[in-house]
Amino acid sequence: MPVLNKDIENIFNKVADLLDIKDENPFRIRSYRNAAQTISNLSRNVADMIENGEDLTEMHGIGKDLASKIEEIVKRGTLKQLEELEKEVPPELSEMMKLPELGPKRVKTIYKELKVESIDDLKKAAEKGKLKDLEGLGKKIEKKILEEIERWEKGGERERFKLVDAEEIITPLLDHLDKMGEVKKVIAAGSYRRRKETVGDMDILVTCKKGTRDTVMDKFVEYEDVDRVVSQGKTRSTVILKNELQVDLRAVAQVSYGAALYYFTGSKSHNIKVRKRAVKKNLKVNEYGVFKDDERIAGKTEKEVFKKLGLPFIQPELREDRGEIEAGLKGKLPDLVTVDDIKGDLHSHTKATDGKYSIEEMVKGAQDKGYEYLAISDHSKRVTMAKGLDEKRLREQIEKIDTMNDKIKNFRILKSIEVDILKDGSLDLPDSVLKELDIVNCSVHYNRNLSRKEQTQRVLHAMENKYFNIFCHPTGRLIGEREGYDIDIEKIMKEIKDRGCFIEINADPERLDLSDIHARMAKEMGIKISISTDSHTVAALDNMRFGVDQARRGWLEPDDILNTRSWKEIKKLLHS
Repeated sequence: MPVLNKDIENIFNKVADLLDIKDENPFRIRSYRNAAQTISNLSRNVADMIENGEDLTEMHGIGKDLASKIEEIVKRGTLKQLEELEKEVPPELSEMMKLPELGPKRVKTIYKELKVESIDDLKKAAEKGKLKDLEGLGKKIEKKILEEIERWEKGGERERFKLVDAEEIITPLLDHLDKMGEVKKVIAAGSYRRRKETVGDMDILVTCKKGTRDTVMDKFVEYEDVDRVVSQGKTRSTVILKNELQVDLRAVAQVSYGAALYYFTGSKSHNIKVRKRAVKKNLKVNEYGVFKDDERIAGKTEKEVFKKLGLPFIQPELREDRGEIEAGLKGKLPDLVTVDDIKGDLHSHTKATDGKYSIEEMVKGAQDKGYEYLAISDHSKRVTMAKGLDEKRLREQIEKIDTMNDKIKNFRILKSIEVDILKDGSLDLPDSVLKELDIVNCSVHYNRNLSRKEQTQRVLHAMENKYFNIFCHPTGRLIGEREGYDIDIEKIMKEIKDRGCFIEINADPERLDLSDIHARMAKEMGIKISISTDSHTVAALDNMRFGVDQARRGWLEPDDILNTRSWKEIKKLLHS
């Protein structure tokens, strides 16, 4: 089975979790977490890098010891160190730490005091009221833990793959199919093609040379990452990969390729509405084509299918039955934003706080992408774990950026900060330093458990500060791991509109925050949105594409996006 970056990341995080529970050296624990983050931000597969003989120690935070461990994972599929740790500490405790209310200290307390070794044990203990009396917990936390366990048991997002993970899994399989001499075309359809933030089963379509379908299906089920074959036929085969992702491969005739691609891209509700429209025109549309009586009148391409149904081409990201058909009929479909429209990144971090690279290295990465500007938005002092900047250190950074801007040509480094919105709604740094910045990004990181009214009022109060520019990762969610804090996002956006502020789509594929629904709401309210990576490494600048995917699903056009503009244009909007 090929080892993916996600596998290495998971192993390192699990090692860190178990070391944390054991109260090991915090610097050692942090080295594993930093390595996991470095691996997660890579745009290349580590296994390929090793095969090509590349020196892993050239990656930030990867020394000889960690490099050898990475090579061991790639070679064995596991890590001996993790196996030994799991003999000392129940590995299920690492799963418990994924619950929002449980960190290593609380898990360790629960384990030692109550002998709880799994989420099932934890649920039973909470139902019996045994958690509330433990140090550092209490009745409120006990109730919250039960709620989170209930959500976890229901599955939901946890049964799906984050888009970034699905992409890492499916890309080598698509490449495997594409290199088959028998295959003409290969494409992934379904929610993956619609760029949903999570993916369930994967649908792949291929067209084949005449008489080669059996060969293609044989090679597909023999793919090295296949765990078990559910079914195998001449036109369709289904497998479960070793990471439990189900993949359906369908071999379609070239004459039906467009119709099949349209049909299997979905969504289901979109397809149903289109089929109803077809019936009214005395047509039938299915995976084989568009039919008038028994005659196929379209099917080779998607555009051909849409045209016969009297519709313009509708981009896959819009096919959710959210008014796209009606908009198409009126000629009002949006001209969706693309990655090429993006002129810079308004949220990035450096090693001054919890980033991994210097300002110079981050700027070089942005320049290599063809950007015109990059905002250096390190954390403010409240984020102590990230060594957040106090006023003195921020002023030093401002001076350094000014000096760099005097020397650099055809590029601007923006002086910024990701300033914490404190519990009372005040900002973490004084106006005397905020006024010297180009952009002030404002975020909530702590006190997530406030009531909806309190959390909303907290952010509304923060926006009363005239230096508040962009509300970043507005709900604080982590996809499949942590729900957002309770906040009236519509009320927040109304205030953003009234005050001339902006809101972020955080392009980190673990966040994608705003959601597509809220992004469209912002558009309809006339609010400009920044698509920013919140990058902590140079490689993470590439995550911009995931933010653009989310924006496209929210019907956003270039004019809706703050950073499709030049810095001069953005500056005018900020000061307006």
